[in-house]
Amino acid sequence: MNGSGLDFEKPIIELEQKIADLRHFSEGRKIDLRDEIGKFEKKLEKLKQDIFSSLTPWQKVQIARHPKRPYTLDYISMIMTDFIELHGDQLFRDDPAIICGLAKIDEQKILIIGHQKGRDTKENLYRSFGSPHPEGYRKAIRLMKLAERFNVPVVTFIDTPGAYPGMDAEERGQAEAIAYNLREMAQLTVPIVVVVIGEGGSGGALGIGVGDWICMLENAYYSVISPEGCAAILWRSRVHAPEAAEALKITAPDLLKFGIVDEMVPEPLGGAHRDYKQTAAALKATLKKSLAALKDIPSAELVQKRYDKFRRIGLWEEVTPPPTSNGQ
Repeated sequence: MNGSGLDFEKPIIELEQKIADLRHFSEGRKIDLRDEIGKFEKKLEKLKQDIFSSLTPWQKVQIARHPKRPYTLDYISMIMTDFIELHGDQLFRDDPAIICGLAKIDEQKILIIGHQKGRDTKENLYRSFGSPHPEGYRKAIRLMKLAERFNVPVVTFIDTPGAYPGMDAEERGQAEAIAYNLREMAQLTVPIVVVVIGEGGSGGALGIGVGDWICMLENAYYSVISPEGCAAILWRSRVHAPEAAEALKITAPDLLKFGIVDEMVPEPLGGAHRDYKQTAAALKATLKKSLAALKDIPSAELVQKRYDKFRRIGLWEEVTPPPTSNGQ
């Protein structure tokens, strides 16, 4: 187990600890306990299957927020090579909450952009807990246009609770920066692959989320509002967040069914934090396949398809029901 556990993981963690203690005792006392350990390992696998095969939307939200879940820089180090980070919006400052840079996936050159959270309090304060300021979005679109100039595809990793909500961000044009990105990304003439790797919170996510192929990791979530925010509005209490998570339909299977995302990338049993390498391998395969499928589409057709894709989201029509047998 990699990292601290969530409430529903506690039985698993306790059994894992018991197995580790048995192994330590067996090695220290030179006693053969393989049969006993094997029985506990079978019990552990069944317990994992029982718990993780029936996760609620709220439990998936908790996994998406797991403090040991891999972040953008982790995936860059495992999937990409020759990474060169690029900084600054050329207007105000650099924003550490958004990582940008040139890299390669095997021999494919890309521009990688992603939200970045911190592992401890100091780093989280430095990176605003993954909540970008306006300069982060302006940095991102500046470099997307640079990628367009050199015909380099763009990959973005989404993992934010939302854009930074402070007064200083509003003073520097937070809403305008996000809106500008939406317009400019819609018109970018190079392929854009978007992956929701953890939290996908509202406009903070969408500010780097307009793309040709939208993927989600299995236990990520993507929503116009957090479950807690929705609960505070509808029920006047954040304790109803689990009910809000269920009603919002924010998990990958639901969003795949609605056509809002195009692909769900599988995670190891229990979540990405349990096996970084397996998650990275699955994500790399998805990125390579997606980029290969998009690279030969003419730029005008690419832009039109992207526009049509986002225009279809939320479309509905009224249908007049047929009259009943008595004419009413």
